[in-house]
Amino acid sequence: MTSSPPLPRRPLGATGPEVPAIGLGTMAFASPAADPDECVAIVHRALERGIDLIDTADAYGDGLAEEIVGRALAGRRDRVVLATKVGLPVHSPEEGGGLSAPWVERACEHSLRRLGTDHVELYQLHRPDPATPVEETLEAIARLSDRGLVRSWGTSVLTAEMLTDICAAADEVGVERPVSDQLPYSLLVRSREAVLPTLASLGMAAIVWSPLNGGWLTGKYRPGQPAPEGSRGSIAGTFVDPTDEAKLTAVAALTTIAADHGCSLPALALARVAAEPGVASVLLGARTLDQLTALLDAWDEDVPSAALAAVDEVVAPGTSLNPGNDAWPVPPVLTRRTGA
Repeated sequence: MTSSPPLPRRPLGATGPEVPAIGLGTMAFASPAADPDECVAIVHRALERGIDLIDTADAYGDGLAEEIVGRALAGRRDRVVLATKVGLPVHSPEEGGGLSAPWVERACEHSLRRLGTDHVELYQLHRPDPATPVEETLEAIARLSDRGLVRSWGTSVLTAEMLTDICAAADEVGVERPVSDQLPYSLLVRSREAVLPTLASLGMAAIVWSPLNGGWLTGKYRPGQPAPEGSRGSIAGTFVDPTDEAKLTAVAALTTIAADHGCSLPALALARVAAEPGVASVLLGARTLDQLTALLDAWDEDVPSAALAAVDEVVAPGTSLNPGNDAWPVPPVLTRRTGA
């Protein structure tokens, strides 16, 4: 049995830590169908493969995912670039949400307790909070940084204008600029490619989530066939519509491209997103060890450059087949104390 090659490593923006080209996302750990013990094993398997960027959030199961990650990292904490998020509603004994300074600071302390650590390498603003001036939030980040609880910070799903605005606010407050923005990006959801040049100009990098677009780019959804039992497409109310004709057509064409170049569709999907300039790391989300193994096998496949180029013939650069997959709605600008 041959060992897998070392993972490429990339800087997370101008001042952030170095991270592997693929990271582990943990939202699935909060699923009612997830087995906490298996989720711990998923983290351990990821670390064995060299995936030392572990991303979670307080809103994933109201802290459940953070607790599982904390269990998994016991005795392994020094090997990890640990990232979590704040901002979405949390329904727990310490109920809260938004990005007010008091909540950001309390939420960070709660997250650290659940994670079993005294700091995180990356603290991310999960979604903008129009009720709170961004300067107030950044002053809280500065205090957390001064206390050694937060080493660097990032944002999520901001527009180019908002990214420029929040960096200007950071300069005014006197806190280091964010090092990263998390964004949804896949062969079917390409509109956020337009943000990548702005990130680069600001000294930031992208962390990608949903690179397989909720399972679409595994090829599991097919014309005239029901969604596989237990898949997102089989559950009402998720963003996956297994009857989406545009996606069914695109997936068929992308599957052909992958086959013609001797690789699988998931391998093509992961390799293409990871190859985009400005992308530091692509998060793999897995609820079972089998799912993680399949993703790692796809990552380890050889994907020819000709295959990467051919995807533009199916979904044009900068476009998304379903704009609703781009991200949750965000306000058009950040709230500033100056009224800007």
